[in-house]
Amino acid sequence: MFEVAELGHKVSKADYRQQVPELRTRLLQAQYQLRQADFPVIVLISGVDGAGKGDTVNLLNSWLDPRFIRTDAFGKASEEERERPHFWRYWRALPAKGHMAMYIGSWYSRPLARRVDGDISAAELDEELVRINTFERELVDAGALIIKIWLHLSQEQQGRRLHKLEKDPATRWRVTKLDHKHLKHYDEFRLAAEHTLRISSTGEAPWTIIEGADARYRSLTVGRLILDRLSERLARVEPDAAVSEAGGGSTPVVGEAITLLNTLDLSCALEAGEYKQQLEHEQGRLNHLARQASKQGMSSIVVLEGWDAAGKGGVIRRMVPAMDARYYHIIPIAAPSDEERAHHYLWRFWRHVSRAGHMTIYDRSWYGRVLVERVEGLAQPQEWLRAYTEINDFEAQLVGHGIVLTKFWLHISKEEQLRRFKAREETPFKRYKITGEDYRNRAQWEPYEQAVNDMVERTSTEYAPWVLVEGNDKRYARIKILRVLNDRLEAGLKQR
Repeated sequence: MFEVAELGHKVSKADYRQQVPELRTRLLQAQYQLRQADFPVIVLISGVDGAGKGDTVNLLNSWLDPRFIRTDAFGKASEEERERPHFWRYWRALPAKGHMAMYIGSWYSRPLARRVDGDISAAELDEELVRINTFERELVDAGALIIKIWLHLSQEQQGRRLHKLEKDPATRWRVTKLDHKHLKHYDEFRLAAEHTLRISSTGEAPWTIIEGADARYRSLTVGRLILDRLSERLARVEPDAAVSEAGGGSTPVVGEAITLLNTLDLSCALEAGEYKQQLEHEQGRLNHLARQASKQGMSSIVVLEGWDAAGKGGVIRRMVPAMDARYYHIIPIAAPSDEERAHHYLWRFWRHVSRAGHMTIYDRSWYGRVLVERVEGLAQPQEWLRAYTEINDFEAQLVGHGIVLTKFWLHISKEEQLRRFKAREETPFKRYKITGEDYRNRAQWEPYEQAVNDMVERTSTEYAPWVLVEGNDKRYARIKILRVLNDRLEAGLKQR
């Protein structure tokens, strides 16, 4: 399911000079139209060594306005990148809406190279390609246009190309031992590449194979392909999605719905003396485990979700005194900034994934897509419905990298929430915590409760289960969270 441009073609210098001005003008016009659009463009330039990948990208940067293009060549991962899940480096490089990115190699380079070198089996290659297809599907679902170009050379053409570069002192440096190794293993590379193209060429992100031997033909063909795909996408009329006044697809609730939350025993409590004793014990455990995690390079993520006034801040204040401030980060999540809204909603969370040995504490998280954005109609039903799968995939990558991920929902009763609201209003140094938004959210209690129930059911996985916390008694909630977190850290350290 990939497109193949005609092979064996050559373009004369005169024809090239005649065609380039109009092509450049139309590309620039399309790029400036893109600046006003609500989607990004991602161009992957991959292919055989010596087929002109770098030359093509350099040429496109000279034809287009480079201020609105991000260019990356993903080589060997840095130490910083190796300390995070593999796709972290790609999420960070994603362009904003209205911008274009051009990648040399991209997320296909590593699995292809590892398969050719014999480091992974055919089945393992397929597993990596499934991950790539999922990644690209998430980007396309969010509106991105992905253009994938494979520049092809025969083994004979590749050999001649390397020989020509080596003969010229000005270009000799561009040929490496690795290039000759790849030439020697051309057949193995070709078979792995053909399989990769078949598996990863999808309806929403197909591959186009372009002959790379003739530079003029290659340049014109790549330029026209990008122009055609971009023009088609710009001409597409996006249907207006209907948003219900009730809040973008929340399930109406008649009477009291039976949910996971209202089965919790909110009478659970701890006496002050017992709380003090257990708090000292669990904070001591956390101090020891956090130091061991830092020493062994084990990262962890704590997600704190819950009702307004459920006590998330109080939990954090009992966690951080037990840890070294150099190795934890608290990320309070509010409404996305303009920069964040211009990217996929998961982009800002990928950016915050910490290096090895650090803990990241999220005061609210990526679950806003299926909670507040769902209930308030800020996300369309098709957006928050597919978010369950996208979030599960995101968390699978975190855990698969060895990160200890622990997710807590702090639950309180509606009556307890109102009591805490009133108490805050009567306390001078806590009044700032109460706004009209809190009361407005409270009026949506039932839709939120249904959304939380759906969230827990659909994203409580074997590798990242939700921990529901009975929070009417703050002391009980704090100890439960600390104890569960310590148990998870302890288990993670034992597995290393």
